[in-house]
Amino acid sequence: MGLGSLPETSAENLDDRIREIISPGGISKRDWMAVIRTAHKLGIPTTSTMMYGHIETALDGARHLELLRGIQKETGGITEFVSLSFIASGAPMVKKSIVPGISANVALARACLEARANDFGGTLMNESISTSAGAQHGEFLHPAELRSWIRSAGRIPMQCSLTYQTLRVFEQEPVEAEPSRDGDRFGSYAALIASPEFRFRDRN
Repeated sequence: MGLGSLPETSAENLDDRIREIISPGGISKRDWMAVIRTAHKLGIPTTSTMMYGHIETALDGARHLELLRGIQKETGGITEFVSLSFIASGAPMVKKSIVPGISANVALARACLEARANDFGGTLMNESISTSAGAQHGEFLHPAELRSWIRSAGRIPMQCSLTYQTLRVFEQEPVEAEPSRDGDRFGSYAALIASPEFRFRDRN
């Protein structure tokens, strides 16, 4: 069985001038577009992202969105758009004084729902990119808490598959018990990477 979908990463901002500053040595815009278009031509859907709040201008952000929109019009292969706020506290570009620090939390995600966004992320456990950059939010949010934020924005929670097929509509909160925070088994990302228990070991 082959790959069913592809998480789009490394987009940051799709302007090579910006990319040379915030992610030098990373994939170029042209190569990124080639990967995404190839995936779509092979019938593999992808997500899309944009990181904001670093050195980009409003025009840079608009160009990024326009590029994504063009690909979507061409292929129809993008399943979602995720805006990622730049997390400053532990990011190398802040430590090197390339950009100033900013912060964000769950309230911003709720505000996006009120602005008609229709997806409230997922239940990440031991997510490493944001937490290693110093994020205080995003490592785990229990499904019941996700639903409470969605309801507080006047929306009805719905569970979907990765390709946005409806799995369950939560008209009412479930009475059955839900899984506990599996992430507690590992603790923080720093503790996880320091633990020898989860490191690769050659058994040959």
